[in-house]
Amino acid sequence: MNNRIILPIMGIILLCSNIALAQENQWSSARPDGHAPISVIGDHYHKKGEFMFSYKYMPMWMDGNLQSTRDISNESIYGNFMVAPEKMQMDMHMLGAMYAPSDYVTLVFMGNYISNSMDLKTGMGIDFNTKSNGISDVSLGSLIKIMNRNRQSLHANIGISIPTGDIDQRDATPMMNDAPLAYPMQLGSGTWDPTLGLTYLGQLERFSWGAQSMYKFRLGENAESYSFGNRFDMVGWGAIKVSDYFSFSTSLSYFDTQKINGIDADLNPMMMPSFNTANSGRNQLDIGLGTNLLIPKGSFKNLRLAAEIKVPVYQKVNGIQMNNTLMATVGIQYTIGHHE
Repeated sequence: MNNRIILPIMGIILLCSNIALAQENQWSSARPDGHAPISVIGDHYHKKGEFMFSYKYMPMWMDGNLQSTRDISNESIYGNFMVAPEKMQMDMHMLGAMYAPSDYVTLVFMGNYISNSMDLKTGMGIDFNTKSNGISDVSLGSLIKIMNRNRQSLHANIGISIPTGDIDQRDATPMMNDAPLAYPMQLGSGTWDPTLGLTYLGQLERFSWGAQSMYKFRLGENAESYSFGNRFDMVGWGAIKVSDYFSFSTSLSYFDTQKINGIDADLNPMMMPSFNTANSGRNQLDIGLGTNLLIPKGSFKNLRLAAEIKVPVYQKVNGIQMNNTLMATVGIQYTIGHHE
């Protein structure tokens, strides 16, 4: 065989070897630990032509109240307000879809349905409950791949929240049949809220890690003449790949939300702490434990089930606000199309 045939064949073999090596050195989402803990949004992008559909259920519980970093009793609250909130549960159902028109851009859609329930007690000792539920704000975004090499990945998160959630939720109370509900009981922000962020991912043979920072801006005031405060989020996590199917993770997350700007004229600030915008804005540190189950082959290939619980280890609130006690996330994700 002459050199004119041998040299091109050797060149093709060398090129294929380099491509295979480069792929081996890339970060991969096709592992049980190839996604962040399920509570992290926008943690991974996709290859060209891939779709991913997801559903997440996120309940959050609150019990009692804090003043700055310390518990405060109902009796102390009654010194300045007529009503004290005692317990609250927020349930969010999130439907998501992702599509990658190229290897560098993944488009994201998220729609939410929220149910809120709050138990309260008046200074006269009357117990009552208020509820709100409905469609929340819709989010559109894109993930822009910046780098993927040496089993490390970096991408930008760009998005905007569209004010589709109602901000005039009302319910019956002992004081009024159609009373306006507190700021935390509303279903949306009422403003267009851009989000900018950055996500870093890394992997070894049986271990992965990542970090994400996000910042949400509030543009203008809503129809009720107020806007929620800007919010900064930071989360870091690590995960162990137990098998081709399972991984376990731990996370540390922090957020800082600024005070509400403006005032809803329908809310009497002397009624209860959450009617007064001085009692808004907080920072919190949570620790989380989670698991991912990935089905890598067979009829349910690329189906992922995941769960995580998060517990606050530090909270500091402005004024008086409810005490966050526990947050959980369970979800299912299914990817269609080419997958590593």
